[in-house]
Amino acid sequence: MNIAAFFIRRPVTTCLVMLAMFLFGVVGYRNLPVSDLPNVDFPTIQVTAELSGADPETMASAVATPLERQFATIAGIDSMTSSSTLGRTRITIQFALDRNIDAAALDVQSAISQAARRLPDDMTTPPYFRKVNPADQPILYIALTSPTLPLSQVNEYADTMLAQRISMVAGVAQVQVYGQQKYAVRAQVDPRALASRGIGLDEVASAIASSNVNLPTGTLQGDHTTRNIQASGQLFDAASYRPMVVSWRDGSPVRLGEVGRVIDSVEQDKQFTWFNSTRGLVLAVQRQPGTNTVAVVNAVKELLPAFERQLPASVQLNVMYDRSQTIRESVDDVKFTLVLTVFLVVLVIFLFLRSLSATVIPSLALPMSVVGTFALMYVFGHSLDNLSLMALTLAVGFVVDDAIVMLENIVRHKEMGKPVMQAALDGSKEIGFTIISMTISLAAVFIPVLFMGGVVGRLFREFSVVIMVAIGLSGVVSLSLTPMLCSRFLKPHGAERHGRVYNALEAFFDGLLHIYERSLRFTTRHHFMTFLVSLGVLGLTVWLFVVMPKGFLPSGDTGQLSGFTEADQSISSDAMVRNQTALHAVLAADPAIASFTSIVGPGGPNLGGNAGRLVIMLKDRHERKETPEQVIQRLRPRLNTLPGIQAFVSNPPSINIGGRTTKSLYQYTIQGPDTDELYRVAPQLEERMRTLPGLQDVTSDLQLKNPEVRVTIHRDKAAALGVSAQRIEEALQSGFSSRQVSTIYAPTNDYAVLLELLPEYQRDASVLPLLYVRANSGMLVPLDTLASLSEGVGPLSVNHSGQLPSVTVSFNLRPGVALGEAVAQVEQAAAPLLPADVAGSFQGTAQAFQNSLQGMAVLLALAVFVIYIVLGVLYESFIHPLTILSGLPSAGMGALLTLMFFGYDLNLYAFVGIIMLIGIVKKNAIMMIDFAIESERVEGRAPADAIFHGCLVRFRPIMMTTMAALMGALPIAVGFGAGAEERRPLGLAVVGGLMVSQLLTLYITPVYYMYLDRLSRWLQRRMGRALGNERAEPQVQG
Repeated sequence: MNIAAFFIRRPVTTCLVMLAMFLFGVVGYRNLPVSDLPNVDFPTIQVTAELSGADPETMASAVATPLERQFATIAGIDSMTSSSTLGRTRITIQFALDRNIDAAALDVQSAISQAARRLPDDMTTPPYFRKVNPADQPILYIALTSPTLPLSQVNEYADTMLAQRISMVAGVAQVQVYGQQKYAVRAQVDPRALASRGIGLDEVASAIASSNVNLPTGTLQGDHTTRNIQASGQLFDAASYRPMVVSWRDGSPVRLGEVGRVIDSVEQDKQFTWFNSTRGLVLAVQRQPGTNTVAVVNAVKELLPAFERQLPASVQLNVMYDRSQTIRESVDDVKFTLVLTVFLVVLVIFLFLRSLSATVIPSLALPMSVVGTFALMYVFGHSLDNLSLMALTLAVGFVVDDAIVMLENIVRHKEMGKPVMQAALDGSKEIGFTIISMTISLAAVFIPVLFMGGVVGRLFREFSVVIMVAIGLSGVVSLSLTPMLCSRFLKPHGAERHGRVYNALEAFFDGLLHIYERSLRFTTRHHFMTFLVSLGVLGLTVWLFVVMPKGFLPSGDTGQLSGFTEADQSISSDAMVRNQTALHAVLAADPAIASFTSIVGPGGPNLGGNAGRLVIMLKDRHERKETPEQVIQRLRPRLNTLPGIQAFVSNPPSINIGGRTTKSLYQYTIQGPDTDELYRVAPQLEERMRTLPGLQDVTSDLQLKNPEVRVTIHRDKAAALGVSAQRIEEALQSGFSSRQVSTIYAPTNDYAVLLELLPEYQRDASVLPLLYVRANSGMLVPLDTLASLSEGVGPLSVNHSGQLPSVTVSFNLRPGVALGEAVAQVEQAAAPLLPADVAGSFQGTAQAFQNSLQGMAVLLALAVFVIYIVLGVLYESFIHPLTILSGLPSAGMGALLTLMFFGYDLNLYAFVGIIMLIGIVKKNAIMMIDFAIESERVEGRAPADAIFHGCLVRFRPIMMTTMAALMGALPIAVGFGAGAEERRPLGLAVVGGLMVSQLLTLYITPVYYMYLDRLSRWLQRRMGRALGNERAEPQVQG
């Protein structure tokens, strides 16, 4: 059966089918979304709850634990972590990849409702959730600054106008206002003034609450009109609160302004944000997991011109960082690489065929296959991202292979003296089965990737589908358009006139063929030596796979660095501000940094008061010579020489796995039910990891040395005096935790009225005896009568992993160290230190790496097995597939040696390159063996003679297809532009593997063909039945 004959005889049908394929591809391309990588986001939900003034242990036991117990009943949870700090608990729930985030959110909401009755009654902010991964980097930073307006007024525009409107955009998870300065009225009272007048803090609190009211006051219903009653119960600013009467003493009013001061202030007075050393506010826009970054950023940026028109002239709005910009640049660079690859491949075809018409024919297979693929990408819901475009770029190298093989065979028949039409019919019939087997077996390599689980499977599924579709379409084009064009546009043999260049190139190729013939005679004559060489190659490949450093996903150059700062656990807010601002000079002086944002204080992205964040924007690539890693290595010593503060700077990865935010990229978590044992082991492990040669920036989230003033209530004495423990704690809350005692309801927002002692009375424990607590009898009792004070230390944060107390030690890799090496070092260091009841495991990216490492060898074996099955089915033989697969070790060896030479580890991209090599390399063997089988069957040649003849006849198409595949991978291997450093290992693996395997398979495959033919004949004689060396014509050909 000759499939191509139908298309050769019906050129109009062929042209119209190809035109339709091309047009649908163009439409698909125009509608494809642009993204950085395929969507591999785990559905992640963050739950936040606040109880003002509560210490971390209280937050962990009273808030985190009841919520976690309820969340644990939800199906499909992958991991659950929580962090409880002063007054705040954050729980991050990460679900399995296949879980729908909206359905998961409903389950979380239901669990929160069920847990609500077990939570404290006076929660400042009851639990609420956001569909956001807190460990994800924001996709857009917008800075608001003003040289004249107070920050509380700038906050009005940021919080009320910008943040709320941006939050409504589809795909936006949350908009955090870093350095939030929301207006508040602060009543700061003098405990001595209160004591001298016999007034308690509870009286002040209730006086403020009852003086600022906003109740419904009813209506007057007349005969003809209705009038609303409007009372002036609300007080809107500090000046209105000062004359407020707190109490009456000796017939005179005691006003709030007399017992302290009332000021216009802000809620978060210990939170500071700088944009390039200027105080301001920064809006950090985070996307929902699973949404398209470029689409979300575009939607937000469309709103900005309208915002700028509404802002006063004195408020400047700057887009500090736009994640979509680097994505677009990266995708544009891959598009350019794709075009360059097409040009190089066409050039290779022209050099080999040296005829314009003969070059155009296979070259048309390129746009048809590539553009046609876009249509199916759109149908499958894929995006134009680095991986799908890289798949197409590599596919360019071998979608043209089938067309080349078809053309070359038709030209060979034409050179026998046949008419062009007859040559097209005979040549296409002879080579049709070869093209089908090459196409199916190449596409089959990627079938195992489709069944891979986890983040790696999700990541490379799109890559595999795109390549399989492109290869399938190229097979269709090669069996339809290519032979039809050959039958119409090739000139009859002898009609061409050749110039000197043609003849010179022809002489060169003939010389190359002559050298190959002589060397092939030598290797087939010394076949045992060739066989031993092949075994040596196999051994070397296995050894290289074992010893090669393993990596995961390389960090790209997104133009942004992420930094965490940490000071002593006892540091005051003022000292933390001084230390953080000291770092600004180092950042401002660095030549590679364009701008930076610095954030200090609890709230926003920070968990505690001793923590800070740095968001560093790098200059464009053409303005700086260094990679992000080189900039980090330069900054590290400069940022860490300043006393009192540590800085951890890292290059955030393209894909963030895991929901725990840590100061360094990779995480090792230990957990156990016994906190004493856990907290004893954790510092030892951290200290041991600091000594490991492959790690840097080792730090942990264990913070147990926060100074505390412990108030021990004498319960019997308190009960005798008629004072409850609740009243004592309420007095402490009113004095020291900025207690919200009332709310101002304005037209656009609501604002807090806060009660506390004057700042000078909040500095040390000596002021505590000045607090008075009201007894049931109405008299005031001094606090030191009811309780005793002592100094101690306690936790600054309490962390849980899967409901158990945990400590996470995070680390970065030293330059040149692969993740696999670091993981092995940490496991080796942790094993002897951890007792039986403390379990240790990697989290986040390191955990995903471990899982992918286990799957790599299985995937490789599966790919080879699938190829064997497909080839066995195609050839109806157990033996021939082994011959075809004999060249694979040489490809693996070439790929690994190339990666090693250029200093790369075997990361996921490189591994996919090796999987791809399995498909490419066996094409050479298929071309040789198909001809040899046909030669044995038709001409009756001996196996050794048949394979020798097959190698020589197929030498030129093998060289052409390999060179075309090489040109497809070369631009990726050379690598330039945005994201090139991530793509380079894949290109290098393919180029290195092709070059080595091209050389070796031309000699190894014939020897294996002869050996396995003898084995087959021996088995036939021994067993009396055929085991796969049938010489019958393959059934596909009919």
